[in-house]
Amino acid sequence: MLRELAPHDVELVPARIDGQSDLYFFLNITRVVKCIDDAASDEVRYVTPEHELPEQLGEYRSVIGMRIDPSKVGDAQVFRTWGWTVSIIVSETIKEALERLGVTGMSFTEVTGPSDISPEARERSRQLRELLETAAAARDAAWRTLGVLDADVFMPIAVGGAWPGHRQLWRVIRRDAGRTLLVSHGLSDAFIDTLTPSVGFGLELALEVDAAVKDITQGWPLVLLERVADEVAEHPHVREGILAGFFSMEVAGKGLPKAFLTSEGRVAVLLGLSAPSVPEAFSTPYGRVRLVTVKVLLPAELAYVLAHGAEGHAELARRFSKNGEVLLSRTRRRAVV
Repeated sequence: MLRELAPHDVELVPARIDGQSDLYFFLNITRVVKCIDDAASDEVRYVTPEHELPEQLGEYRSVIGMRIDPSKVGDAQVFRTWGWTVSIIVSETIKEALERLGVTGMSFTEVTGPSDISPEARERSRQLRELLETAAAARDAAWRTLGVLDADVFMPIAVGGAWPGHRQLWRVIRRDAGRTLLVSHGLSDAFIDTLTPSVGFGLELALEVDAAVKDITQGWPLVLLERVADEVAEHPHVREGILAGFFSMEVAGKGLPKAFLTSEGRVAVLLGLSAPSVPEAFSTPYGRVRLVTVKVLLPAELAYVLAHGAEGHAELARRFSKNGEVLLSRTRRRAVV
């Protein structure tokens, strides 16, 4: 059917699957059409120079509620849209033919006609996008002063709704001597429920690891920092304690290195250590944001803090600074107490 109705749009490549006798094909869509109707779509965002993706400059960064301009499609029956190749677009003729054949595994969404979104909702979306993108650009500028910023912004599958912008984002910064900073990228978003410019919780978190961590986005650093960030986002007293100075806390230890675990199966961290290589705050158009460092405490160090309180925090900070690993968290080290 595809060969008959869309001979200039697709390539069918025979394929063999081990253990299967049926004939299979890869479907390669060869036609690309520049036809997205930006004004009619719910929301479109573009790749800009700030994203440091020169090969994609001017293309779409995201398309929500896509609408196309049928007058630009010509005779194409099956195609992908230029600049946003996520979806396969088919004509009504192809859709009906597929349905008559009883083909399974597909769903269809209409991409012509007026948008379902109201002008008011569209304007709100524009304002929200401006707030979030302005804050993100300011943070990226700050991150680049700390090292080489990875191109990718990554988001876990389960997103924490308690974050101000209802999006949980993370960035990775490569530094000298094989060290890497994992930073939260959204605790200082504006609160999207009100659309009022602000710095959200007024802080972001940073965890430094060394070259022993091969993939920071798949290992323990992200798990740990996510748990710390959730505590920050969900509990005002935690934020107040952090902004007041040194603050220690414990999070669940499941899936974290055994060297970090207390007898209760938890992991302790000390927040707010300072070092010359990391600023205590940075500026954004909406205000200053505190950059709060996160240091994993070994069980003996936690016991010391519990026994000595604020003086214990200060003494640990002095000893970490003395051994040259004031911010670094790693599994193989000796306690400083």
